[in-house]
Amino acid sequence: MAEKFTALLIGSFLIGVGINIFLVPHKLLDGGVIGLGLLIHYYAGFPAGLCMILISIPIYIIAWLRNRNVFYNSLHGLIISSLCIDLLSGIHFKHDFSLLTSSLIGGFLIGTGIGLMLRYDISTGGTDLLAQLISKKTAINVGILIFLIDGAVISGGIGIVGFGVFLYSFLTIAAVGAMTFITVVNKA
Repeated sequence: MAEKFTALLIGSFLIGVGINIFLVPHKLLDGGVIGLGLLIHYYAGFPAGLCMILISIPIYIIAWLRNRNVFYNSLHGLIISSLCIDLLSGIHFKHDFSLLTSSLIGGFLIGTGIGLMLRYDISTGGTDLLAQLISKKTAINVGILIFLIDGAVISGGIGIVGFGVFLYSFLTIAAVGAMTFITVVNKA
């Protein structure tokens, strides 16, 4: 239980750092509910973590009806990771990382955080939860499912962030997917 809680805290922290220090300064996107929360944040200025919680409500209803164990394991993951994202949004870390470097480092941190949490059956909710439910039914790797969903989300945000940032955001989700896959596959 302590190991699971530690994974939750470390994973949420990594996600918050990846988003706030590497993605937000360049208006990069991630996919899934995180990406949708970032799109709303960039467009309307609402806190990304709060948006994630609100957007996740329909998916949580599905999880409640289909698999309550997954619902319970991901509810605290959504709340803690969203809280970390919004709490760390006040940190202004001055760096000169390029768009390319930020997209890759941000993606690696977020993917490691998500993968670490998934190793302990914790999800950040949203489309990660949806991917986890689909993975349990189909045996398709959750990292691959997240990558596909993320691609659809960032494609929908191209009008807000522009084509150049869209391309780098695609690198971000590739890094997220790769690190999620690697972290989940290398489960101890």
